[in-house]
Amino acid sequence: MYQDVSLHADLVPGFLFGFGFPIALNFVLVAIASLLVFFYNKWFKSKDLKKFKLRLETKLAQRSKSRNDTYRKIPHVLIFIGLLLLWLIGVIFINNLTGSTEGMIPSENNIFQIYIQLLSTSGNTKTILLSLGWFYYLLFFFFYIFCIFVLFNEFARKSRTLSYPFTFFCSVFLCENERNSYGTYLHFAIGLMFASFISPPMVLFSILGICSISDLMTSQIGIRFGKNHIKWNNNKTWEGTIAGILSAFIICFIFVGWEWALIFTVIFFTFDVLTLKPLNISDNLIVPIACAITYFCIRFFFYLDYTITFIELFGI
Repeated sequence: MYQDVSLHADLVPGFLFGFGFPIALNFVLVAIASLLVFFYNKWFKSKDLKKFKLRLETKLAQRSKSRNDTYRKIPHVLIFIGLLLLWLIGVIFINNLTGSTEGMIPSENNIFQIYIQLLSTSGNTKTILLSLGWFYYLLFFFFYIFCIFVLFNEFARKSRTLSYPFTFFCSVFLCENERNSYGTYLHFAIGLMFASFISPPMVLFSILGICSISDLMTSQIGIRFGKNHIKWNNNKTWEGTIAGILSAFIICFIFVGWEWALIFTVIFFTFDVLTLKPLNISDNLIVPIACAITYFCIRFFFYLDYTITFIELFGI
């Protein structure tokens, strides 16, 4: 791997820039935002932003529970829809241009096997890396950058001296538990970044759909129509869980076929009913990590591949 000259000449600088630039940019954003807030508080002492923030929080607290839940989770759904539309447009464009889906659908989806090949000296490293397709790297770096922004936002929100451009708006829309700890969007970002690293695009779309649409369906149906609460977790209902299970299976079936849809749905159901009680961990963190690791291992040890159902149906 380290002896591949073309790797050092082409890919290494690109990867270093991709990993380093978001971190450097966020340090600059924190510095600028902190200075602006410092001088604002120094020059306009009578116009304290905390009073405006308190009034806005009071107004938002008067909204219904279902609406608050929608506002908190709809950004996750928009991320899913946006990335999916980008992938569909890319597939159609490249297919019309070249007659194939090269780059959008990886030629090799056994990620474990790819990592083994990378660690060994056999094979062309650049060819192995490119077998994942460029869209795999787009998804990974999207969630990596998203995770970096969220991490800086949360650290600044917890700090007494540092500020960040999005801290104010994020803190307003957080629920009480999240204000005292960390926002669920941090767990969402970390979980999806990890999943994007060890999952091909179709598997990641399945996981992202579960963590966005199925999660929203579970809470919305539970809040609006839920009457039978889960015995060991009074904050969740069986009606919401069933809605989440059905939506999770449908989403996964579209992207990875019925076998993996069944596996991912079982994982979603298991952790949905066990978090936050008795497991004190966010489902936004544990579900994507568990699904990704399950695929990573089963695909390698049991050779269970997936089927992209909607591509077969529409003949893309």
